[in-house]
Amino acid sequence: MIIICMSPPPPRYLQCTYNHRIGCDQCYIMSARECSACGSPLMLRGSRDPVIRCSGAGGWVPPPAGGGSRSWRVTHMLSVVIMVGLLHSPPTAHADAHSSKQDVTSVFLEPVPNVTVAVGRDASLTCTVDHLGQHKVAWIHLDRQMIVSIHNHVITRQPRFTVTHDSHKTWTLHVTRVMEEDRGHYMCQVNTAPMISQTGYLQVVVPPTIVDQASSRSNIVVREKDNVTLKCHGDGFPNPQIKWRREDSKPIETSDGRRVHQLDGPTLHLRHVSRTNMGAYLCIASNGVPPSVSKRITLDVEFAPQMHVPNQLVGAPLATEVHLECFVEAHPRAITYWEFRDAMVMNTSRVTTHTLEDKYKIHMVLHIRGLEDGDFGMYKCISKNSIAETDGSITLNKTYRPTTPPQTRKPRPGYDETNLQQRRGRPGRKEHQGKDSGKDSSSGQEEKEEQERPRQEDQTRIHDIRHQLDHEYNRNHRNEQSTRVTHPPAVGSCCGRPYLTLTTLVSLLLLLLLPH
Repeated sequence: MIIICMSPPPPRYLQCTYNHRIGCDQCYIMSARECSACGSPLMLRGSRDPVIRCSGAGGWVPPPAGGGSRSWRVTHMLSVVIMVGLLHSPPTAHADAHSSKQDVTSVFLEPVPNVTVAVGRDASLTCTVDHLGQHKVAWIHLDRQMIVSIHNHVITRQPRFTVTHDSHKTWTLHVTRVMEEDRGHYMCQVNTAPMISQTGYLQVVVPPTIVDQASSRSNIVVREKDNVTLKCHGDGFPNPQIKWRREDSKPIETSDGRRVHQLDGPTLHLRHVSRTNMGAYLCIASNGVPPSVSKRITLDVEFAPQMHVPNQLVGAPLATEVHLECFVEAHPRAITYWEFRDAMVMNTSRVTTHTLEDKYKIHMVLHIRGLEDGDFGMYKCISKNSIAETDGSITLNKTYRPTTPPQTRKPRPGYDETNLQQRRGRPGRKEHQGKDSGKDSSSGQEEKEEQERPRQEDQTRIHDIRHQLDHEYNRNHRNEQSTRVTHPPAVGSCCGRPYLTLTTLVSLLLLLLLPH
């Protein structure tokens, strides 16, 4: 075995135990007890002695007092390069010459990849070397200063690490059930002269979680007009981002008056909360590593009942039915009922009550069938919760059904339906003959003529009456001028004729003309 220690001062401390599988002492770096090399009488003195000194540069010294038997520790390490050959016999001169030749020709065919894996999964790092010859490949975790493996042998005492190789070229380091402490740089090192190496990075990501101890409770109760702050703390790697949303997809009213559907940040500030802010809020933590997680926080806003009565005065006749309605908003949930003449209204065959609830809103309905005289009066809808009580009133009045029969169309003065029917049937007028009617245009013209004919006849009749009145007036006027009056005329008469005859006729004429 060959051990080459290259480390400048200050002194280094090792911890060594005997490994029966390998058959020699193993030296461990620091307190993690990772194996770094196997001892050999050629290079180490007193392999079973707690005082072991390295003959390489820098020199290894015993641990300080109190370290315990066979206990050595590394306090500082700037760089450790260990070239190990696990052989059952010392190398010969021919082997040394062959190894020197291979030092020049051993090359890496491709770099060690950077691998990202979620915690708890498996990961693999590959190192491909060409013309390896008699040289050995070692894996070293630089961040933890831990030698993981040397060639086919796993040095670390963690069974989650294994090494495989393919055709003596590709050496693969397997890590099962990856933990966060496995994150860091891994060096693939070949003990050529000079030594060659390359490094890859194992990134271990952690899905997000929500820390309940640092977050708000699942249920928060506040009074209306108060201020409230919701908190949500996430953990994971990378650090998760927190987003706030409402479970009912309604916009969030921020403290600065904005209305947004999503808000970023670990805290959500709400000022002067109202009943519209009440509901379930979701804080969602995500960092690109599935799955994302969320926490549901319910915000309850308490306020006194508020009553709204759309119709405070309702009228209905006897033997009918009526609906009385009241709308209530309250939280915590309110108790609601109806009162009539200072007594609670109970459900009967004629009277029923029911409520419709939607979150903090309540719709109260009172249904009365077959109204009687005793049902009329003032009804109260009452609502009360742990904060306050309120009520609204509705007055039910009795109304009467209409007794006047519906008005029918009155015939116009002088209009004779019988004469109209006779006129329609007089000779010379084109009648509608069913299938002999012919075209639709002639039928429409006949209907229009039938509608115009009564009006024309009425106008002719009015003209005749007017002409007759004028004739009578002129005749009376001539008689009055020719007749000599010797006595004052009696009241109400003139020349032996009624004095109001002309006035009556004029009034009749006006009545006939008014509808037109």
